[in-house]
Amino acid sequence: MTYNWGVDRYELGNAYGHIAIEVEDVHAAVERIKTLGGKILREAGPMNAGTTLIAFVEDPDGYPIELIGARQVAGGC
Repeated sequence: MTYNWGVDRYELGNAYGHIAIEVEDVHAAVERIKTLGGKILREAGPMNAGTTLIAFVEDPDGYPIELIGARQVAGGC
C-alpha cells in the first residue's frame, strides 16, 4: 500500500487500479461470492497468455479485485 502526502480523499478511478489475492480454488471463490450477492466482472478461467486461473470481482466501492489460483509448488508444498 502507499500513502500520498497531501491527499485526504480519493475518487473512484484515481486511487489505484486493482489488487490481486491468491485463492486456493478460483471457481469455488467465484461461486461463493455470487452466492453472497457479489458482482463478478470476469468469470474464472485461464489467463490469455498462460494456464494460471484468474477471475475479477468488484468490491463495494467499485474497484476490481483479481482472484489468482494458488500455484502448485514442486513437491506438494
